[in-house]
Amino acid sequence: MRIVTVPPDQHADHADELAQMHRLRADVFRGRLEWDVTITDGGERDQYDDLNPTYILAVSGGNKLVGCARLLPAVGPTMLELTFPQLLRDGSLNADTAMIESSRFCVDTTLPAGRGGGQFHLATLTMFAGIIEWSMANGYDRIVTATDLRFERILNRAGWPIARLGEPVAIGNTVAIAGTLPADQESFEQVRPSNYWSALSRTDDHSERSAA
Repeated sequence: MRIVTVPPDQHADHADELAQMHRLRADVFRGRLEWDVTITDGGERDQYDDLNPTYILAVSGGNKLVGCARLLPAVGPTMLELTFPQLLRDGSLNADTAMIESSRFCVDTTLPAGRGGGQFHLATLTMFAGIIEWSMANGYDRIVTATDLRFERILNRAGWPIARLGEPVAIGNTVAIAGTLPADQESFEQVRPSNYWSALSRTDDHSERSAA
């Protein structure tokens, strides 16, 4: 399993992986979680996919997509401020240029080979590490996201606790929160699986990489 990062100028080059991503999002968010999301041509999409995000993908050895997340600069527009402002204490994210928003995180936990006897699915930890690594390489030190109480517990158990930005709020059939996560070397080492691999890991000097 490896991490693939897809910045805006490479969306066309990774059309197959991104099509798999949209289908996985439909399977997870509409199929498993029963969220009220828009399905188009078998895939889940929303307006934030039109804002030139960077996608973080976890891909298996057989080129099967097993995890994904969407990253956009938190200075806006963001899902938190425009779609879920009720999760923020004062309705505003008060973002700065060192903050990135992660959204539409999901993994294919149906894969039997992904747990290896541990409590975390390998794809989940690989995705955590990929998001942190990309964020550090591109000048971000905090990740902001909206999630639910179930996933908050997963983050805490993984040793990557989320700092809440407001009180839990019932949205649809779930109870959601907003929070920030550190993007630093300590967090990366905490969540990184022993066999973690990404193209960024093969780059000696991350400081010269620019934000997408």
